[in-house]
Amino acid sequence: MGDQKESLRKITHTLAVKNEEISNFICSLKQNLDNLETNSNRVQEDLESEFNSLHTILDEMKESMLTRIKQERASRTYELQSQLSAGTKALESSEELLELANQTLCSSQTDGFTQAAKDIKDSVTMAPAFRLSLKTKASDNMSHLMVDFSQEREMLQALKFLPVPATPEIQVSECQVCDNSVTVTWTIPEPDSKIDHYILEYRRTNHEGPPRIREDYPWMVVEGIRQMEHTVTGLRFDTRYMTFRVRACNKAVAGDFSEPVTLETHAFNFKLDSGSAHQNLKVEDLSVEWDSSGGKVQDIRKEKNRTNSPMHSPARSALMSPKRAPTARPGRDRFTAESYTVLADTMIDAGQQYWEVRFDKESKAFAVGVALRSLGRFDQLGKSSASWCIHLNNWLQQSLTAKHNNKARTLDCSIPGSIGVYVNYDEGILSFYNAKTKQLMHTFKTKFQQPVIPAFMVWNGSFSVVTGLQVPSVVQSGQRKNSGTSSSNASLT
Repeated sequence: MGDQKESLRKITHTLAVKNEEISNFICSLKQNLDNLETNSNRVQEDLESEFNSLHTILDEMKESMLTRIKQERASRTYELQSQLSAGTKALESSEELLELANQTLCSSQTDGFTQAAKDIKDSVTMAPAFRLSLKTKASDNMSHLMVDFSQEREMLQALKFLPVPATPEIQVSECQVCDNSVTVTWTIPEPDSKIDHYILEYRRTNHEGPPRIREDYPWMVVEGIRQMEHTVTGLRFDTRYMTFRVRACNKAVAGDFSEPVTLETHAFNFKLDSGSAHQNLKVEDLSVEWDSSGGKVQDIRKEKNRTNSPMHSPARSALMSPKRAPTARPGRDRFTAESYTVLADTMIDAGQQYWEVRFDKESKAFAVGVALRSLGRFDQLGKSSASWCIHLNNWLQQSLTAKHNNKARTLDCSIPGSIGVYVNYDEGILSFYNAKTKQLMHTFKTKFQQPVIPAFMVWNGSFSVVTGLQVPSVVQSGQRKNSGTSSSNASLT
């Protein structure tokens, strides 16, 4: 009966996952249909707009050229009409003189002939006919205003839709996730010299499969990429995965997006367990401030999805076996008296984890480290066998010490503005680094018998925690060099 129930549960889970996949696919199809309608209308409107623009330009060119022909015709008509009028008047004057000369020649009267001949001669000398140019001032040839649009017609007939760049293919095997950065590499099926740049989009997700229609996080866009590789830096991995897609663009149009690729982003995420915090600590998300009045802000809405117990382990999603899965525990008591402490809400029970904390250097006292779940509510960090920490003391005299089991070692290093904490649970290593320079400050070497929890203490000061960080490669490299070698820092356990 029990085996059948378990088998049925597996079948139920498989069906639920499949139904979710199908539902997501259906939503994707519906979204594609909507997008198709929208995009079709858009390109149709663009096409009509472009043709209307061409028509407008042709109409304007036609009007301009017709005006040029009309102006040329008017100008030449004026010149020819003027010459025609002058020629007509000259002809009439010349005909009158000719008639007068003929009459004088035919006259039988001799008296006055000499004077008449002289007058006719003078009139002919001044006649318009002899001052008139017989060369036309304007040509009737208008061939210089003829047109031949055969080439333009061929160009118009060759109009076609813009060539769309080929779809890139992301090379998953060459993509790298390291140091809270992701390097994405892609190829193009065939060379395309007209590709001007690429657009890369990415978004966080907690789902391993293809992108879902209803995602909690938006696409982030990186434009103007000139190479077929890009590294996105300064990321905070507060989700299990990141999805990437890329498309090529020429100077006119963008191509289709590549098939999305989902990359796993291992990182340590936790929140501060406000239920464990001392009454004098005001906890807001990942920030803590000393409050001498004993007030404390607690956002119940943020806590309703998490218990007060640090039962969430990063090993669940990455580095632990199912038999190590933590079980629910009752909420612990709040720290009190002079233990101004607050714990994280997530245990470390396997693997390597890293986080950073920025603190006010003017704090009277500050400590960061890890603790066992059994740390007493009156216990101060580093003063029992259940906690390990680095402690900054600004009271009376400044000191920076490594503390465990009420033993302390003074550290010979400058006080950084932020501290990186590295835990290798399986190897029993707890190291502290200058978060900016990654210089090693101190290492505890021990054997963790129980899961440990990030722990913090502050008195008359403040601090903020940065999570979602991968173990920096320089830290991993340094740890490998130090493995198998003795360290003076390791004696304090």
